[in-house]
Amino acid sequence: MHAAILSDFNRPPVYAEHPDVQASAPDSLAVDVLAAGLHHLTRAKATGRHYSSGAALPLVPGVDGVVRDSAGSLRYVALDDTRLGTFAERTVIDPQRSVILPPNADPVTIAAAMNPAMSSWVALRRRVSMPANARVLVIGATGAAGGLAVQVAKLLGAGHVTASGRDLARLSTLTDLGADELLPLSDLAAAADVDIVLDYVWGEPVASALIPMLTRRRDRSAHLTWIQVGSMAGPTAPIPAAALRSARLQMVGSGIGSVASSDIIAELPAIAEALTSGALTIDSRAVPLSLVEQYWDAPASERVVFVPGA
Repeated sequence: MHAAILSDFNRPPVYAEHPDVQASAPDSLAVDVLAAGLHHLTRAKATGRHYSSGAALPLVPGVDGVVRDSAGSLRYVALDDTRLGTFAERTVIDPQRSVILPPNADPVTIAAAMNPAMSSWVALRRRVSMPANARVLVIGATGAAGGLAVQVAKLLGAGHVTASGRDLARLSTLTDLGADELLPLSDLAAAADVDIVLDYVWGEPVASALIPMLTRRRDRSAHLTWIQVGSMAGPTAPIPAAALRSARLQMVGSGIGSVASSDIIAELPAIAEALTSGALTIDSRAVPLSLVEQYWDAPASERVVFVPGA
C-alpha cells in the first residue's frame, strides 16, 4: 500500500510505499481509508508541537478520517497516539473510538468537518451547561473551526451569536451561517453581555480585551463562562487578577484530556447527522494523497482532505 511518511519534523511527509497493515490486537480492525482531513491538530501532533503529541518518527500522520470496514460500513474514526495514522490507503483502528456513519454520508465532508466541529460541539455539550437562548461570543470565528462554532452554537440553542475575527472579508460572510452580530477582533468589549465565550484565539488579543469587556457588563454578577479552545494568537495570555475578582468569570478549557474520550465519541453521531443533513456546512477541497508533500503547508482556509488512491 501507499502512505504519507513523515521522517523529519522540519520537512513535509513523503508519499511512498508502506508495508500493508494487520490488525494484531483482538480489539482492533484493519480498514480502508476513504478520506482524511489536514487539520491544525494533524500537523501539530505529527510535528510534536501539540501538548498531546507522543509518537516517534518515522510516522504516518492523520488523527482522524472516514474509513470502510470489512463489513462495508462507513465509519468516522478518531485515533489515539499512533505511528500509523489515516494518511494511508489502509490503517488500523480501535472500533471503540469510531462511530458508524449514515450510508449517505459524504466521506470528504465528514473528514473535513468532524474535527473542527467537535471543538465547539463538545465544549458546549460537555464543558458548560448552556442556558436556553444563551448569548454566545465566538472569538476567532473566521477560521474553519470558528465558522462551524457559529453554526453549532445556533444549532444547540443559542439565542444570539456574536462572531469576531481579524479577517473582515471572511467575517462579513458569517451572517449567512447564523451570526447575529459581527465584531472586529479589536472591538471585543462591545460583546460584554454574553453568557459564554468560545475562544479560538487566546494570546495578547484576549489579555488586552478582558478587563474592558468585563467592566462594560451591565451585571458583573451574571455568570460568564470563558471556554478556551484554541490559541491561534499565542499559547499564553497574562490574565489580570482583577478579572477573576471583579466579575463572575469562570475560565475553563476544552480539548484532549479535559473531556473523556468516551464523552467525545458519544457526541460524534449527532455531529455526523448534522453534517449529513446539511445543518452544519463547510467548504472543503479533496486532494489525492499522492500530493501530500505539495499540500502539507496549505493554509487552513483551504480545508484540504486527502483521498488515498485518488
